[in-house]
Amino acid sequence: MSAIHLKSEIDPSFAWAPYEPGKTNPWTKAKVGHFYNRAAFGANWNELQEGFDLGPQKLVDRFIHPEEKQQKKIKDFYVRSNAQMRTLQKLLDINQCSAWWLSRMRQSPSPLQEKMALFWHNHFATSFAKVGNIGYMLGQYQTMHEHALGDFVQLLQAISKDPAMLIWLDTITSEKGKPNENYARELMELFSLGIGHYTEMDIRQAARAFTGWRVKDKKGVFEAKNHDDGEKTVFGKKGKFQGEQIVYLCLEQKACAEFLVRKFIRYFISEDLQLSEKSLSALIESLANQFRRDYRIDRCIETILRSNLFYSPLAYRQRIKSPVDFTVGMARTLESALGSLTLAETVELLGQNLFRPPSVKGWDGGTAWLNGQTILFRNQFANTMCKSRQPSALIANSKPKEDTGNSNLESPNLDWSTASPLPYILASKYQRHSLPEQKDFFFQLFFQGDLSPETRNHIDQFAEQLRNPDYPAHWSERHRQEYASISLCYQFLTLPEYQLN
Repeated sequence: MSAIHLKSEIDPSFAWAPYEPGKTNPWTKAKVGHFYNRAAFGANWNELQEGFDLGPQKLVDRFIHPEEKQQKKIKDFYVRSNAQMRTLQKLLDINQCSAWWLSRMRQSPSPLQEKMALFWHNHFATSFAKVGNIGYMLGQYQTMHEHALGDFVQLLQAISKDPAMLIWLDTITSEKGKPNENYARELMELFSLGIGHYTEMDIRQAARAFTGWRVKDKKGVFEAKNHDDGEKTVFGKKGKFQGEQIVYLCLEQKACAEFLVRKFIRYFISEDLQLSEKSLSALIESLANQFRRDYRIDRCIETILRSNLFYSPLAYRQRIKSPVDFTVGMARTLESALGSLTLAETVELLGQNLFRPPSVKGWDGGTAWLNGQTILFRNQFANTMCKSRQPSALIANSKPKEDTGNSNLESPNLDWSTASPLPYILASKYQRHSLPEQKDFFFQLFFQGDLSPETRNHIDQFAEQLRNPDYPAHWSERHRQEYASISLCYQFLTLPEYQLN
């Protein structure tokens, strides 16, 4: 992908400097695809072309600093989507909530907002399995979505008083004389500092500061009568602290910004960055110094997405697709109208059950996503997508039909008698009719022309076999063409490289 040769050491000033295309490191479709995989949930054909025409810096502007027309489009979308969310609160079905969120990810004109909401969902991992209240879970999602690219100080304070979190980590049982340490511990260990940057005494003292919180009228409420208002000592500082002051004390620690930046790098660059610990630490410290000044999430993420490091071999295809990235990305790339309930069921099978993370630590990610069973399920989903039939009208304008999560797009206004397999109508839409044209189309669509010679040779041989297969005698010419499109698309979607993000 890149002519830059990055060894186990890298200068942070170069790494975080904005990438500027040049003769030895040009702007390519592969880089556009890489950007959409990390900052969104994959790209369709038109987005790849538009992103290439925009160039790297204007593409980031579109995601971080949308123009007025785009801002209105975003606002209108979320007004409609939030109305659907209010309906969901009455259905009492958490699976519908998962489907609704996946629908937002697939359709949102602000995909980075959803991508970061998903990041925070894993960071502040809270499960419906214990909370047991859909309204509280959706309320926490709204808090994370609102602050997803905003001020981390405000986000951390809001989460500390969030009803779902108060229940999840037992703060509602914490009172003077009987403090519960769960939230104080996870605030330091998982939400702000990381292991090794606090003491057990800090946790015990901080737990006293969080006493007195209850959930009433669907809100977190502070009750002074249940609060321990005595003096506490946390991080060497003394005072009659309440929970808000403990959050600020955590934010003041040098480790806080570094802990978060390390997680941002893991999310947007690589889960296993191939650098020496010395070089990685310098990278983290450099970006953390910027982040610490104002704790603005958008500015930190903007630096990452514009950077030389982001477009380097150290980042390119160095993450494994999560189940959400895999399913939503495939649906978006294929411009599929598959119902979001099907996506939700698949994501659960693949090990990422939205609103129900496995523990307070969230999902491990990385290689943990892949095993013999989940790879089989991923291939089965690819097969389902390739064989799914839909009217060409659903794909004509490249815009997925909005659904609330409970629809598989059965509409009396659509002529399902003319439905065709998704790969066939997608290739036809972009005027790729012959087998060689379709092979190149899927090659560019899924991998932007970047596969190893060995893999390309494998695809070439498979395509050659499709020229004269042993078709059943009763198949029409159209049936044979559809079969070839399905088979070719499936070959691309089940390549090992497709598991990489």
